[in-house]
Amino acid sequence: MERPQLPAIADMVSELRASLRQAESAQRELLKNTGTAWSDDRLIKAVVGPRGQLLELEIDPRVYRTPNSTALAASIVATVQAAVELVMAKVREMTQRAMPASVRELARDNGVEVAPTALKSDAELFKEMRDDV
Repeated sequence: MERPQLPAIADMVSELRASLRQAESAQRELLKNTGTAWSDDRLIKAVVGPRGQLLELEIDPRVYRTPNSTALAASIVATVQAAVELVMAKVREMTQRAMPASVRELARDNGVEVAPTALKSDAELFKEMRDDV
């Protein structure tokens, strides 16, 4: 059986301690993120927060020139999902940057996903669930 590499473990613990000290400021920075997306026709604008919640929704009045509630609903959903994808990419990148390098390497070497389910959008999770069926 291979003996544990004590210096490597000590370095990892030291990096984790430093990360924990920086966690509060990192969390504040993370919460400042937003994602903004426009529909293809530029008639809908969606702004979401760092956890994907809808913060703003703008609908240009020109959308009512050709009323189609089904198309409007689909466009709103697609626009919000695009905004969520943008913000989630930012959040994942910030989270990975804040994680100690030794932890990222250990996770990678052991096939562990660094971006846990909590850092995936509902649309991503829903698609994964459908793909599993």
